[in-house]
Amino acid sequence: MTDEVEVDTIRDSLPGIWHISATNFPMWVNGSRRDPEFEYALRAEGSLALDDRVHYTDERDRRRTITGTDRWVGDHFVWRGSGALGLLRSHWHVAFLSDDVLVLHFEKSSVTPAGTDIAIRAGSEHPELRRRIAGDPTGFGLSVEQFASLSWLDHIPAL
Repeated sequence: MTDEVEVDTIRDSLPGIWHISATNFPMWVNGSRRDPEFEYALRAEGSLALDDRVHYTDERDRRRTITGTDRWVGDHFVWRGSGALGLLRSHWHVAFLSDDVLVLHFEKSSVTPAGTDIAIRAGSEHPELRRRIAGDPTGFGLSVEQFASLSWLDHIPAL
């Protein structure tokens, strides 16, 4: 369970742009959606809430964006899509967060499987990240099985 110090860390450190480096989500590993990144911005509300944008490049090299809002509920976030995706929800939590490395776990939703993403903050470099995490997956909030399930996206994200 996340305590108050961790919530403050999430509030202070999560906003920004994060490039997905490793994932086990089919939508990112099947090749039709490339260069995925998350963009989080704090909302002005009193409780922890975020504007959430997922950017990616489609099979026709067009940059696409999925938008939604994340609200802190108990010990995790609940994402709600906006626009045509307004009926969709998903639950996710921050398993690990440093200044420039992020590990997220997502619960199964009505349209996605459960999964894990590892991301790095835009502008940072981590050429040894896979090796570092392999040496201590639990230190990054991952089980050995979760680490083994990841596909690494070894390319530079489109800017």
